[in-house]
Amino acid sequence: MDDHLPIVEFAFPGPLRDRLVAAIESGEKVATSSLAHEYEVAGEELPAVGQRGIVVDSDGAHRLVIETVGVEVVPLGEVPLAHALAEGEGYASVADWRAGHERFWTSPEMQAELGADFRLDDATLVVLERFALIARD
Repeated sequence: MDDHLPIVEFAFPGPLRDRLVAAIESGEKVATSSLAHEYEVAGEELPAVGQRGIVVDSDGAHRLVIETVGVEVVPLGEVPLAHALAEGEGYASVADWRAGHERFWTSPEMQAELGADFRLDDATLVVLERFALIARD
C-alpha cells in the first residue's frame, strides 16, 4: 500500500466507521456523501476523479485504497435513488438515506465541525462521490 496517499476517514471512529469500512471491503459501498460546507470549513478542495486515498479503520490502521471515479454536487433535495443505494448502507429509498444522513450531519460531533449556525435544507449542497476499491492492506 502506498503510504504517501492521503488518509480517508468515513464517519467518526467507532462502530459506524467500522461498518462502512467493512461495506467498502465487501463491495457493497461504492459511494459516499459529504456536505460541500465540510470542505469549505476545512479549507479543502472537493474530491476529484482519479484521486486515491487510504481508508483507515477506527484504530487508524490502513485498510484499503480507494480511487474516486465520479463526483457530483447536488442540492440535498435532489439526491438520486441510485446514489442512496450505492452507499451500501441498506437504504431502500432516498427518504431513508436522507434521514440517516441528517442524523449524522446534525449530530453534536458534526455540528462542532460545521458550526452551530449551520442548518440543513433542500438547497444544502451535497458532494456525491463514487469510488472504486483499488487495494486491500
